[in-house]
Order: sequence, then structure tokens, then C-alpha cells
Amino acid sequence: MIGEEMPALACFGDAAAAFAWDSSLPAPDPFSGVPPTTNAAAVDSSLWSPSRSDALYNIGGWGAPYFGVNSTGNIAVRPHGSATLPHQEIDLLKVVKKASDPKFNGGLDLQLPLIIRFPDVLKNRLESLQSAFDFAIQSQGYESHYQGVYPVKCNQDRFVVEDIVKFGSGFRFGLEAGSKPELLLAMSCLCKGSSEALLVCNGFKDAEYISLALVARKLALNTVIVLEQEEELDLVIDMSRKLAIRPVIGVRAKLRTKHSGHFGSTSGEKGKFGLTTTQILRVVKTLEQSGMLDCLQLLHFHIGSQIPTTALLADGVGEAAQIYCELVRLGASMKVIDIGGGLGIDYDGSKSADSDISVSYELGEYAAAVVQAVRFVCNRKSVKHPVICSESGRAIVSHHSILIFEAVSASSYSSLAVNPLSFPYIVEGLAEDARGDYRNLSAAADRGEYETCLLYADKLKQKCVEQFKEGSVDIEQLAAVDGICDFVSKAIGASDPIRTYHVNLSVFTSIPDFWGIGQLFPIIPIHRLDQRPEMRGILSDLTCDSDGKIDKFIGGESSLPLHELEGDGGFSGGGRYYLGMFLGGAYEEALGAVHNLFGGPSVVRVSQSDGPHSFAVTLAVPGPSCGDVLRVMQHEPELMFETLRHRMEEFVHEDDHGMANTSLLNGLARSFHNMPYLVASSSCCFHAVNNSHGYYYCSDDPADSASGEDDQWTYCCA
Repeated sequence: MIGEEMPALACFGDAAAAFAWDSSLPAPDPFSGVPPTTNAAAVDSSLWSPSRSDALYNIGGWGAPYFGVNSTGNIAVRPHGSATLPHQEIDLLKVVKKASDPKFNGGLDLQLPLIIRFPDVLKNRLESLQSAFDFAIQSQGYESHYQGVYPVKCNQDRFVVEDIVKFGSGFRFGLEAGSKPELLLAMSCLCKGSSEALLVCNGFKDAEYISLALVARKLALNTVIVLEQEEELDLVIDMSRKLAIRPVIGVRAKLRTKHSGHFGSTSGEKGKFGLTTTQILRVVKTLEQSGMLDCLQLLHFHIGSQIPTTALLADGVGEAAQIYCELVRLGASMKVIDIGGGLGIDYDGSKSADSDISVSYELGEYAAAVVQAVRFVCNRKSVKHPVICSESGRAIVSHHSILIFEAVSASSYSSLAVNPLSFPYIVEGLAEDARGDYRNLSAAADRGEYETCLLYADKLKQKCVEQFKEGSVDIEQLAAVDGICDFVSKAIGASDPIRTYHVNLSVFTSIPDFWGIGQLFPIIPIHRLDQRPEMRGILSDLTCDSDGKIDKFIGGESSLPLHELEGDGGFSGGGRYYLGMFLGGAYEEALGAVHNLFGGPSVVRVSQSDGPHSFAVTLAVPGPSCGDVLRVMQHEPELMFETLRHRMEEFVHEDDHGMANTSLLNGLARSFHNMPYLVASSSCCFHAVNNSHGYYYCSDDPADSASGEDDQWTYCCA
């Protein structure tokens, strides 16, 4: 608070009086009112503990039961949730080291940023969802069952989708598709799943989409075509007759129940998707006239993502259950009520009903509210209880994926360190109006008017800036005046202590929802949590864009508690400082762009094992290379390299500056194969251009190449 360090400025007025001003007088005494530095921070650090870091970052709030802090101050991953035994915990820093260390040190030599996937966490999330509904169904005497589907739009990664099908096959877990490519991957993956698993086809549809869905039914996949628009019905009837495949049809209803938060824009009568009650009645009539009313078997609705309360959930489910019962009355062969997505996760651990990044319920409460609402309406209408389906993507995949990135440097506003004894000498060379502001500043300090001090300090700075623009103040004087004003701010306690940590990351590529919709994710250091974080900072990415920063954090914070970087930062020989973004397993990878041609991160897949470190890396994929992202924008790296090679042969001669032409070409070629992100100087392509052995960057091991391909065009020499 301004004024807490007031004694430091009290001497300012005394010094000003002493300097009122005769240059022939002896220099005044040094400031005596500046309080001595203390070792309070050191005391706090010595008393710091991992549990205090856990509380500081509220890890128990948003991370339980999967994340915590271990005794060494590193993030611990509990792959089986609350059932994880102590020896099964995985030290996240050890995983990062395994992935990023060079191969001669036993690592995988992957470049950061890095996504770490934990399929055991994914399996636990899936089993927890199923168990919650099973318990609610059994305890309430519900006379049907639950079988969910995973909406592949949340994360279309091959191994994520295949894992969900494999882990969920025992309880008939299926997939939901919203486009033709999603439908193709869902069809392929479900060939290895349960024969009863649902394949729900949502989204806008043309004849080809509908034909694919009908073919899936022919392949004995339990496919349901959900009508998002009334016009789709004619296509379904027409294509089913042409292909002689009888469809199973669902309708998506536009409910009156509306989710008022950011994610509720697709709900309500004016939502983007679905049919009104009038349109549903017309669909029933058309199907009846076509002799296909028995094909209508599923009702779908979606209130919106991140439903904040079970009260809103129960209201929407109750309305939908009423529509379901009416469809039964009208003669449809209804079997399934699909409650859509909306099962939220608590990104900030606040358990709040008034936030887009939190929810006020637990998984069991969600399931109980759904089962109770459907059961109540169906019992009242004497309708057989339907199968309950949900499309809970965010809640399934968010926890299993962690984005790891490095802070490579930190900066803060720093002015010229100026001895207070020199203030009057500095001001003497300024114009009269600037000297007047300095005298007013001194007088305000004498009177203890600290807000006024800040006012005159700002006026002094602005006038000096104007005079600098006019050429009457030189750059040394301007820097000195900045030093005076900074001294005043610090003495009063009004200086901004926030640092900018530069991170080896693209926000647009790896955290696009933060940039696009202001979505907040938990971001914390993954190590050094046994040490007190002395700094506060914001995060600035590598892109040449003012939006490429993270300056809002969970808990309503505009900065993040962080540690001082060791040495000169991660790439200058000091200790590396790793940060992790958690709960980002849904949407971020699919939405990521290539702004500034920064591609996606490297990926490793880590399973719990009985080995010495409790984990095994089962898959490692380097991130896209410079060549890969250039191809995305229709460039041809092979031709680009040839152009540069010819240019080099024309302008760079052998032994020019001691660098061999062939060595430079090797480094140039290797640049196309490296990731776009920053690397240590020792890893630079041109670091050893004088090495007589040149570069061996083509390898028999595909993992050594970012593309994993046999690149015939690359320029190699021994």
C-alpha cells in the first residue's frame, strides 16, 4: 500500500533542502532515512514448504485427485486418482527431463514446448463418469442404464480417441461426430469397440455425410443420425431409400431452458442448433407418412458447456424428458435421451456457480440430478425409462494432458541507478519548468504528501520527455530523470513489481482459448515448489503480437507468483525454469493456429509402471519442424533450400571467414528440420560450422527427425 515505506522518502525533502542550491557549497550528507534492507524474504524462504505452494496455487482445489506437490517440491501426478498408491505417483519434472534430455544422457532429445499425456488419467476419468451414473441409477431404482459417447471435437488425437474406445468398451462407451472427417475416424475406431456403443452423428449434414452414416449402420455400427435442421430429414429419407439402409434417427430439440454464461450461446430458442417444438411435430408427421416413425429413437439436446449448477441442469433435463415422453405418446419408438455436453470442470478450484471457469457440483451430484430428473418425468407419464446418454468431452479429456514450457528470461522496468546526492546536479541542467516540478516534488516530500510526490514526479518526467523530443535534453539526462522518478516510486511503495517472463511458447498455437475467449487455465511452476516464489510476473510468448501474452490467471489474479530465474535464464547456462498449463486436454490442440509459423508442441505419452521412476514413455512425437509449418502455408521447403543453396554457391566462397561452404549448407538444411522454438546456443545449427566433420543430422532413427520421413533433398556431408 502506498505509504508503507514512507520513511524512505522523508529524507528526500531534507536532502532537497540541503541542496537548495549553491554549487560552491560542500556536498550534503547522504540520505539517512532509507531503511536498511532486511532478510525477511530469506526467513520466509527458509520456512517455505511444498504444502504452502499447494495452498498458494490452490492445487488441491483444481487438481485433486490427480495433481499435488511431492516432498521434493515437484508436481506429482496421481494417474489413478484417489486410488493411486504412494509408489505409483509420477514426478512430473522427471518426465520432462526424460523427454528433453539429450540421448547420450538417456533422454529422448525432444524440444519444448511439450504436451504430456497420461492415458491412466484418461481411463480414470472415463471410469469415474460411468461409476457416478451407475451409482445414481442403482440408488434411485432407475430401470435402464447409462452409456456415454465422447465428442471427438474435444480432442481428435488418434491415441486419445483409440484409448477412449478401448477403455470404454466394457461399458458400451461410444463416440460422437460433428463432421465428415470426424465421422470417418469414429467409424474406424468403433470397429474395435463394443457392438452396442453408440455412434451419434451431429452437426450440419449434406448427402455425403448422411450416406457415410448410413454406411456405418450397414457395417453394424450402432449409428444414430441426429437432425440438427428440419431440411436434413428429406435427405435422410431419400438416401436411405437409395442405399436400401434403414436409418436410426434422432432429433435435437431447442429447449426453452437457457444457460446464461459464455458457453450458453447455443442454448435457448434462438440457439444455433436444433428444432423447435413445431418443427419436431412436422418431423414426426413426415416420418409417419413415410412409414418410418419407428426409426425415430433418440432425443438430443444441449444446454451449453460448463453448466454451472445442478439446478439449471435438472431444469433442462426435465424439459427434455417431457419432450421425450410426448414423442413416445405420438408413436415414435423412443429408446435414448441424449443430454449432450455441459458436464463442467473446476478450472480455478473455487466451486463457484457464478463463473464460466468453475462449477458448483461434483461428478456424483451431476449424475444424480440427471437420473432423478428423467426418472421423475417418465414415472409421471408412465413411460419406460430410456437409456441415458451424455456427450461429456471436456470432463473426460481435460485432466489427462499437461502443456510444459520454459521461461527463458525475465525482465522488469529498470531505470538508471541514481545516487540521491546527485539529484540536484541532474536537475540543474534542465529547463526552469522542470526544475520547478523538482522543487515542488521536494516540498511535497517534506510535507509527507506522497500522492502529490507521484504527481510532480510524473510531471517532471513528461516535461523531460517533451524536451528530449525537442532536442534540448540529451539521452543521459532523460535516463537520469527516469532514475529520480523511479527512486521516488520505490520509496513511496508505488513502483510496479511485476516482471515479464518470456516463455518459449506461442499462445495462439498452444493456448488459443485464452486469446480467443479469455478462457483461464491453471498455470504454475512444476518444480521449486519447496521454495518461496519471490516474484510476481506475467507471461509473454515468442510471437510478434501484443496479444501474445498471459496476464490473467485463475483466482482473479493479474500476475502469477514465480521464482527468480537461476543464472541468466534457461538458455544461458543457468537452471531451466519449467511451467505447466493444466486442464487443457480439450479443444486447445485442435484450435491452435500457426501464427508467426510456430507449430504445435512435441508430445509424449506416459503410463504408470513399476519401474524405478514409476512411469514409462510409450510414445514420443517431435513437434512440427520449420519445414512442416512452411508446408501448411503452401511453401515447398525442398525448393526453398535449393534456391538458398544456389545463392550460397554464388555469394559464399570456400573458407570465407573460416567457414566452409558445405558446413553452412548443412546448418541451413538442418534449420528446415528443427522446430521453430528457441533452443540453447549449443544446439544451434550453425554452432559448430568450423567442425571439419560437418553435420550428421540425417539418422536411421526416425525419432531423430521432426518429420520422421526420409528426406532425400537434405544436404549432408561427413
